[in-house]
Amino acid sequence: MGHEAVDDRRTVGAEGEQAAEAYLTGLGMEVVERNWRCPVGEIDLVLRDGPTAVICEVKTRRSSTFGTPAEAVTRAKLARLRRLAGCWLEAQDERYASVRIDVVGLLRHPDGSYTVTHLQGVGR
Repeated sequence: MGHEAVDDRRTVGAEGEQAAEAYLTGLGMEVVERNWRCPVGEIDLVLRDGPTAVICEVKTRRSSTFGTPAEAVTRAKLARLRRLAGCWLEAQDERYASVRIDVVGLLRHPDGSYTVTHLQGVGR
């Protein structure tokens, strides 16, 4: 894959994360972290939903030819997200009543709009 394809994918991903953030904050959630990294990997968004910490994986696609964006979150990715949630919680001074893992799938249309699928509590 050439540099242009990788750069284009990163741009679509970054735009998708911004759209997901706008969607989630529109639901009343508060952003705590963006692109939090540790040796285990990266969390796209960490939000507060009342007393709950929300670990959010964002998947953006331009077509559903190879499945919906949310379907791109595999069992292995969910296991990594659970480990990442634990790492993130350990690094915090603040305590949360609970933690959940959400997936926001965004299908980007040619006009720049998105169809959003929000799956809550997928890491159980």
